[in-house]
Amino acid sequence: MRKIEEDRTPSRGYVDDMTTESISARRTVNAPADRIFAILADPARHQDIEPTDWVRDAVDSQPLTAVGDVFAMNMFHVGQGGDYRMHNKVTVFDRDSAIAWEPGQASKSGTVNYGGWEWRYDLKPTDEGTDVTLNYDWSGASKEVRAVVPFPAVNEDYLGKSLAGLAALAE
Repeated sequence: MRKIEEDRTPSRGYVDDMTTESISARRTVNAPADRIFAILADPARHQDIEPTDWVRDAVDSQPLTAVGDVFAMNMFHVGQGGDYRMHNKVTVFDRDSAIAWEPGQASKSGTVNYGGWEWRYDLKPTDEGTDVTLNYDWSGASKEVRAVVPFPAVNEDYLGKSLAGLAALAE
C-alpha cells in the first residue's frame, strides 16, 4: 500500500444553504459481515460494485488494512475529460464493521488534494444476514471544490444499485 504526500489544507466545515450534505442507502445482504468487509477492503473488487462504468480498475490491488492506506483507481467519466485517476485515503477501518475513504486527485507535483467527500459503509450483523448502509457525504467539501464539483455527484438510486452489486458478489 502506497503512502503519498497529501495536502493538509483544512477543507472540512464549509456549509452553504443546503440542508442535506449526505445521502445513504441500506440493504440487508444475505452474507456474513466478514465476507462483505473483505470485498469492500479489496480495491480490485470496487469496479464490480460500482453501477456505472466510472470505476475501471485498481492501480494498487493489495487489500486495505488500516486508516491512512491510500489506494488508486483508474476511472473514466466524460465530464472529467475521459480517463483519470483517483487516490482514496482510508478514513475509517473497523474490521467487519465499517470502512470509509476520501477521494482525491494528485497534482502534477504528486501531492494528493482530497476533495472533502467520503464514501462510508457500515455493516451490522442481523438474523437475516448483514445490514449494509452506504453513505455518501460531501459536507467536508470546501467552497472552492464545490465551485467545480457538482454535489451530490450521485443519488440514492445509484447507492442502491451499488449495494445490489455488493450483494451479488457476497451472497
